[in-house]
Amino acid sequence: MELSGVSTYELVEELKRREGVETNTIGPSASMTVKTDGPAIVLVVID
Repeated sequence: MELSGVSTYELVEELKRREGVETNTIGPSASMTVKTDGPAIVLVVID
């Protein structure tokens, strides 16, 4: 399956619907510190 033509927005929207995915939306004037126990993959998407 070729994903290079899929926009970042579409990929993120699909991931948000998946089981095991936690979504935190941070506003433009806010910040967030992430502390987690593994295994984990942390994606930071600025779009």
